[in-house]
Amino acid sequence: MNHLKQIAARLPEYGLDAMLLTSGPGEFYAVGFHGEGTVLVTAGECLYCTDSRYIEAAEAQVTGARVVQTGRGRSCRSLVREAVEAQGLRRVGFEDGTMPVAAWRVWEEALPAELMPAQKLLDTLRAAKDPEEQACMVRAQEITDQAFAEICRFLRPGLTELEIAARLQYELLRLGGERMSFDPIVASGPNGSIPHAVPGPRRVEKGDFITLDFGCVWGGYCSDMTRTVALGEPTEEMRRVYQVVLEAQRAGLAAARAGISGRELDAAARQVIQAAGYGNCFGHSYGHSLGLEIHESPNASPGEETLLPVGAVLSAEPGVYLPGNFGVRIEDVTILTAEGCVDITKSPKELTIL
Repeated sequence: MNHLKQIAARLPEYGLDAMLLTSGPGEFYAVGFHGEGTVLVTAGECLYCTDSRYIEAAEAQVTGARVVQTGRGRSCRSLVREAVEAQGLRRVGFEDGTMPVAAWRVWEEALPAELMPAQKLLDTLRAAKDPEEQACMVRAQEITDQAFAEICRFLRPGLTELEIAARLQYELLRLGGERMSFDPIVASGPNGSIPHAVPGPRRVEKGDFITLDFGCVWGGYCSDMTRTVALGEPTEEMRRVYQVVLEAQRAGLAAARAGISGRELDAAARQVIQAAGYGNCFGHSYGHSLGLEIHESPNASPGEETLLPVGAVLSAEPGVYLPGNFGVRIEDVTILTAEGCVDITKSPKELTIL
């Protein structure tokens, strides 16, 4: 899988002769390979440079680009410079959202061309996942759903949050994940009111809510899901808050479709929580895009005016957090269509009592 042709086709729109990709996600999106390398995309011959650690695999896996090994006197910069000179390239786009200023200065000095900020070119393409990308994300989510079923069988009073997080990572890898999408969140009892709590030594107890937020990578693409489960019988307040969050997510899922803004989607879920009197307890956004990275753009947030494209993959994760008491978050991953959305998360969402 690569997107060299798609990137090259957008160059004229941005007034570019080429696009320089130096970030890990940019590299993988372009050539479908991670080799700590550099990609130069042009309407003619594309170039992929990497070193001796990755060259054999790159030559076997990368298609659509000339693969060249770096070495003494043959750095990525010198090889790209040769290609720029040979093709007479004058305006080269770069990933201004990820390239450090120091690196930009080095590239600017190295290339006989004008470096132009062009992060938007790549971000716009990556916002809409094609069927091959979607298939990878569906598989990653299948593994994540399976891991949730396994962790529910594992949970019992006395385990620490760290032990639960370790078991989650084991199950995600055992079931076929390549690596974690992010460090798992396991937040029990009062720690659940911290949306991005770090698992610690607290031992889970009967009567706790336990929030589990985790995901894996498959085919280079991420999954992400959250479930809040009860360890033993929950209180009436816990049940009430859980139902509010569930209804908020359902409202968001019903509203989700391509062509609306992220602000509109966020509002559909947020108004349910506000109407229930918990508006001040929902501080983050309804959802975010994900793909090669766990957080991409556009988002479903109060300030997002960007219209969501067909093929966007967004999380749906409203939450309510009561400081010092407990928190509830329920998160699925959805693929937007012109008519609505496809929810690729299959784990039960009704309150699970273990």
